Amino acid sequence: MIHERSPLAVSAVALDLDGTMIDTAGDIADAIDATLASMGLAPLGAAVVRSLIGQGFVHLLGSALTRAADGVEPAADHLDHARRTFEQEYTASLHRRSVPYPGTLEGLDRLRSAGFPLACVTNKPARFTIPLLRALGLEGYFALLISGDTLAVKKPDPGQLLHAGDRLGVPASRLLLVGDSVHDLRAARSAGCPFFCVTYGYTPDPEELARQADAALDTLANVADHLVLAEPVSGIAQASGSKRDSDPES
Repeated sequence: MIHERSPLAVSAVALDLDGTMIDTAGDIADAIDATLASMGLAPLGAAVVRSLIGQGFVHLLGSALTRAADGVEPAADHLDHARRTFEQEYTASLHRRSVPYPGTLEGLDRLRSAGFPLACVTNKPARFTIPLLRALGLEGYFALLISGDTLAVKKPDPGQLLHAGDRLGVPASRLLLVGDSVHDLRAARSAGCPFFCVTYGYTPDPEELARQADAALDTLANVADHLVLAEPVSGIAQASGSKRDSDPES
């Protein structure tokens, strides 16, 4: 841990997915590099792709294509081709290498046992979010899933968190977001939510992120140690099936 300003009174906890609960960079990088290869471009490798994760797949693909083409931004038709190819590649390798970070399962168990309703709030599209959570045994922890295509906006816009608070019946000031990036931080601050960061993940500057967070933790296993339940939230089945605000076209 880098620092803390706890205990914090909250009524529910929202968690980012990629880089916070699950290390997905290997599978994403494999799909990106396969996409680039199909377009005659050199692979970027996991380290570079890892630094591009966080603002959704359209941004990721655009950034990867621009990087692979020495700074030349892709034309719309090239980006559309890349999107279709990436979706096929990533669907095929969604959880070959992706695993929960050490402490994720313990942390979710402890938060649930302490009475905190949990939401997964991610910029990852629902068609990837739900199968990934299900394959790794995490789906049942969440009362609410909000993906990157649930709404017209995503992090760093505050809309996902405001929507989560509304659905869970808690004010933003009582909804904690736990994430690994500046986009998580900005979304939380704009929404009026407290923010804890993890010290691993995909941010290029974890020390700066930690300085701006309300607490910085080395593992999700310890999140519950720094919280108190502000008030029980009624009417939410915490682990008996997710509310899928996340299916955008259904």
